[in-house]
Amino acid sequence: MANIAFLGLGVMGYPMAGHLVRKGHQVTVYNRTAAKAEKWTGDYEGCTAETPAAAANGKDIVFCCVGNDDDLREVVLGENGALSAMKEGSVFVDHTTASAEVARELYAAAKEKGIAFVDAPVSGGESGAVNGVLTVMCGGDEADFERARPVMESYGRSVRRVGEAGSGQLAKMVNQICIGGLVQALSEGIHFAQKAGIDVDIVLDIITKGAAGSWQMENRGATMNEGKFDFGFAVDLMRKDLDICLTEARRNGASLPVTALVDQFYADIQKDGGGRWDTSSLIKRLK
Repeated sequence: MANIAFLGLGVMGYPMAGHLVRKGHQVTVYNRTAAKAEKWTGDYEGCTAETPAAAANGKDIVFCCVGNDDDLREVVLGENGALSAMKEGSVFVDHTTASAEVARELYAAAKEKGIAFVDAPVSGGESGAVNGVLTVMCGGDEADFERARPVMESYGRSVRRVGEAGSGQLAKMVNQICIGGLVQALSEGIHFAQKAGIDVDIVLDIITKGAAGSWQMENRGATMNEGKFDFGFAVDLMRKDLDICLTEARRNGASLPVTALVDQFYADIQKDGGGRWDTSSLIKRLK
């Protein structure tokens, strides 16, 4: 079993760190709000640290799941950052949804210290984290990925290496691009069925089994029809992710007209006070 640190106990990180304990690993956690870390130790067997460096000191693998590029740089490179205390030969695994640019930056900084770095954003939402069935998309050196993979399988149903450093983040961008378009199409389909006066639940049950079926339809279709939006991934976070996608597209020349439009639709939801609603709330714009 590995000696592990986990930095960041948000909606995703809290249960992910818990799964590591359940698999028998020794886990030290750090969270910017110390009370959250103390609460975690009440739910799981582990210990807390006051800084990322203190948590990372001497650990075999350090996991991280924070908010954005700036948060990530702070916990990795900042004063009392994790890299300042990690031992040579250890591995840093980042589960933050961030830019490919920062992943490459941190990969290079870790390499200089003889530390491995794997960018490993996840998909599956809060329920996937709680149930330990996340999809984990990884970038980095293959040998480093293979060292961390068995541990990531504590909470990952599918853990795959995509390519070199930054590739995991690029794969997550593809994931978010696809989700945005799917949710908008599903919103329009449900809205159309409602206006047409047909039984939406019956229609969804039928078409879920056909070519139109998707995870979004199976897991969010019924609640969208009911106007319930307190499940899973928040609009505020989706807009952060879509900004990363659109910024990368401007860099690499990709054309993302639908993604840009859906991003503005989510901005409308935010203006209506729905920033904490989940992403299926796109249908609210059509009411």
